[in-house]
Amino acid sequence: MSKPIVAIIGKPNVGKSTFFNYLAGSRISIVQDTPGVTRDRIYAETNWRGRDFTLIDTGGIEPDSDDIILSQMREQANLAIAMADVIIFLTDIRQGVTAADKEIALMLKKSGKPIVLVCNKADNIEKDKDEIYEFYNLGIGEPYPISATNAIGIGDVLDAIYDKFPKSDENENDDNKIKVAVIGKPNVGKSSLINKILGENRAIVSDIAGTTRDAIDSEFENEKGKYVLIDTAGVRKKSKIKESIEKYSIMRTLLAIERADVCLMMIDAVEGVTDQDAKIAGEAHEAGKGVIIVVNKWDAVEKETGTLEQYKKDIYQKLKYLSYAPIIFISALTGQRVNKLFDLINHVAEQNALRITTSVLNQVINEAIAIVQPPSDKGRRLRIYYGTQVSTKPPTFVVFVNNKQLFHFSYERYLVNQIRKEFGLEGTPIRIIAREKSDKEAMKEGF
Repeated sequence: MSKPIVAIIGKPNVGKSTFFNYLAGSRISIVQDTPGVTRDRIYAETNWRGRDFTLIDTGGIEPDSDDIILSQMREQANLAIAMADVIIFLTDIRQGVTAADKEIALMLKKSGKPIVLVCNKADNIEKDKDEIYEFYNLGIGEPYPISATNAIGIGDVLDAIYDKFPKSDENENDDNKIKVAVIGKPNVGKSSLINKILGENRAIVSDIAGTTRDAIDSEFENEKGKYVLIDTAGVRKKSKIKESIEKYSIMRTLLAIERADVCLMMIDAVEGVTDQDAKIAGEAHEAGKGVIIVVNKWDAVEKETGTLEQYKKDIYQKLKYLSYAPIIFISALTGQRVNKLFDLINHVAEQNALRITTSVLNQVINEAIAIVQPPSDKGRRLRIYYGTQVSTKPPTFVVFVNNKQLFHFSYERYLVNQIRKEFGLEGTPIRIIAREKSDKEAMKEGF
């Protein structure tokens, strides 16, 4: 199920970034008393009452401003509203209801989205409670007084947001469909591939980079299974991002990756792997998604003996962290090998969701330890008591050790390789988390 998206909207300097940073648990947005500091939307993943959701911070809205930066910030906020499942309308209780607040309230009501009205800077709830009644005039519902700086009243706001989330069973009918995000920089053939699969021009195909501004979902079924294909706007280098709509496209691409089970990382065979390709692929890897590297326009490459194998080596050299990802060479234009994608997609989706029993896992870990002894430092050796799988998508394992500091990255990588050797797990990242136990605790548990 897709994570709900919550957008924080309001005029400049009402404390949106402070509120965002508190919920995100880190200082992601720049906080400054100058209006307009947060010019671009910033997002973070967070959780309340067991429900994960995506939080978007926005630049403040100045409804009547002709200033170029403020107008771009307004456009950014409009786009965030379009994406959001729930909107937090943040106001300033000290300023009272302003003309800008009234215009923003009208715009938000027209969106038809669920809205939670929040009055920030209520540092003394008892003292400020009389000021809250004015905000009922906005016609949005009950205002929630908070202090983002002092973390007052935020739990009530989160409960209100939670109550407005889409019901968790609304997307259950998608559970048997594999969600496939087609990602990559502009003009590598993402829309052409989807059009070839669908057999119709569902997405606009053009030689102009960045034609696809939004993420477009297309349901598709064949003899291999049921799929949701997510076309995304290509991600350009930041230096080339001038329009706010381009920034919106990046957000949509990142959210498409988050929603996906499998990402098709498309590379232009003529250009080869670029720095921008590496950045986009890294987002899918960090998100823990299944990844297939799709080399498009292979028909345009001059070939000789060994060309394909050398090309694979070059890709893995430049994308070392994706050494687990299978590579397929296609032509979206001619349809060459496009049908072979679905067996790979099914395989990678299964591998990403694979669960390994604790007993079998520990047998592999013990064999790995017997082959290569864990590292030691200053006379103390790493002891690995046992491991267990705690989640899938991606397969995530916890290993209990005597000292986390001794669990070096090199030995973690060795264990990952041994797990891959035994179970395959092709196309999916593997995560290992080390947790400490004392010898006494381990002995009580029989290890």
